[in-house]
Amino acid sequence: MEPNGRPVKISRWSPALGWPSMEAATALEAASGSILKVKEMSPADAEGPPALSQQESGCPIPQLLSLTDEHPKIWLPQTLRQTYIQKVGDTVNVLIPFQGKPKPRATWTHDGCVLDASRVSVRNGEQDSILFFFFLNFGLHPLQPRSPTCDSGRYQLSVQLGELETTATTDILVIERPGPPQTIKLVDVWGSSATLEWTPLQDTGNTALLGYTVHRADTKSGLWFPVLERYQGTSFTVSKLIMGNSYAFRVFAENQRGLSETAPITADLAHIQKAETACKTEGFAQREFSEAPKFTQALADRTTVSAYDTQLFCCVCASPKPKIIWLKNKMDIQGNPKYRALSHLGICSLEIRKPGPFDGGIYTSKAVNPLGEVSVDCRVDVKGKGRTHPLSPQLENSGTEPQPAGSRAWLAPPAGALGTVIIRMDSRSRFYYPISYFSPT
Repeated sequence: MEPNGRPVKISRWSPALGWPSMEAATALEAASGSILKVKEMSPADAEGPPALSQQESGCPIPQLLSLTDEHPKIWLPQTLRQTYIQKVGDTVNVLIPFQGKPKPRATWTHDGCVLDASRVSVRNGEQDSILFFFFLNFGLHPLQPRSPTCDSGRYQLSVQLGELETTATTDILVIERPGPPQTIKLVDVWGSSATLEWTPLQDTGNTALLGYTVHRADTKSGLWFPVLERYQGTSFTVSKLIMGNSYAFRVFAENQRGLSETAPITADLAHIQKAETACKTEGFAQREFSEAPKFTQALADRTTVSAYDTQLFCCVCASPKPKIIWLKNKMDIQGNPKYRALSHLGICSLEIRKPGPFDGGIYTSKAVNPLGEVSVDCRVDVKGKGRTHPLSPQLENSGTEPQPAGSRAWLAPPAGALGTVIIRMDSRSRFYYPISYFSPT
């Protein structure tokens, strides 16, 4: 190539050792990977000594090789680059794509051995290979040995195209539930705690053991509750048990598949005894509630109006309940319909119905019980028609008719009187009220 970047043209190639000559080509075409054309030449056209035969020159005879358009290559999925864990009884369908032209030959091996065609099915396509098999549930066939690990191992896919070959491997792990611990026993019981011990299990289910799970159940409810999960040891002390209950315990083994299907149960029950406490009761002096009658509120004097009901009240305290007796002027009035006596929660009342002028006097309330008696008195005054004005006898003896309302006629005051007072009487209450005063002058 020239310094200015222009390609240099090669005019002609000279024959050497009888090889065919090549047509002119630019250096840029040769550098870019262009194919150089080969042209057959006769010995007469060659410039220089005649070409020697291949056998005389000692060169090997060229052979025609088969063309490979695409080298074989396997595209292993990300999920198969680590251990592929499956459960017993699950269906596995492993698909691995690959490339290669023409179609390569794909083969599978299990731990270096040929696959069992009765248990595994393989389908090879143009660009992928599928490994399909079903993990049997060994518990359904009593005559077949329980061996879930027979399908576990390293599976290898080999893709071969002529003399070219590539391989890919994946690990499949088949697991199941672990076996239960062999035995469990109750070692000791003290206070509100119980100590348990169990023997390790024999079958881990073809995977690592996560631990042991302990359950407890009381005899009253019969329900199981977990008290310990994924414990690595083979002995444990259960605490905070309820006093007065009896408990049974069981233990499970656990792995990635889950808990064991069965669990041993303790043969003996753990009885949590109640602590014996001696209760000493001190002597209790019985209180004496008996009490002689005593009035906490006495009767009060009362002035009432005739024909209007009135009541008398008093309060008494006594045990046992006293008998209340009402007296008027020291005479028993029990059973008289004019009076109504009530007593409730120590409150005593006497109702006088429509009292008249003769109902006034001294009223007595007496309380009596086996421890004694007590009484209280009050005075009742009844106002009514019995009170008259001092001039009423003169009005009656004068023989004159009463003056109509609003009239100002009246009798002349007697000799020596200081004046005249006009009095009005209320017909309902029969009270007299002064309304005017006049002097004799």
